[in-house]
Amino acid sequence: MIFETERLKIRPLEKTDKDLFYEMMSNPNVMLPIPQKPMNRIESDDKFSELLLQKNPNLKNIWAVTKKEENIFLGLCGFLVNNENDNEIAYRLNEKNWGLGYGTEIAKGLIEFGFQKMNSNKMTADVNVANEKSIKILEKFMTKVNEFYNENDQCFDRRYAVSKTDYFQNTEV
Repeated sequence: MIFETERLKIRPLEKTDKDLFYEMMSNPNVMLPIPQKPMNRIESDDKFSELLLQKNPNLKNIWAVTKKEENIFLGLCGFLVNNENDNEIAYRLNEKNWGLGYGTEIAKGLIEFGFQKMNSNKMTADVNVANEKSIKILEKFMTKVNEFYNENDQCFDRRYAVSKTDYFQNTEV
């Protein structure tokens, strides 16, 4: 286990997560707000293997999200490294797990883990400006820094950030 929140457990990916990972990555409702195209089985399996082996240097750590009492894959979360070499939180949930407050719980858990366990002084998050649900989550903990064109995903992204000092002064931990 990496860390826990009130209702969730964050753990390393396991081979048994592969089918639920595919369910999430092939779902247009999950992928289009990012925006990325839904993956076919081969693309999903390749991405899963990459994440399982932690082979991408831009993906600092990517883990599985499960409920505390169940070891069933609900989604992903972890840390990326953005273009300014800052820690960037990342999360994605399977659609059937939306609207339950898990996104907010994961974002808070990642920020606190980054500050307390990784000794980071700043946490960031990039989000497609059309992804209103993630924007709502990020604005609970972070401040908008800027907007820019994301060449990779061919969309406009908004960057959010929070310093360790500001987070612990303004947030109930």
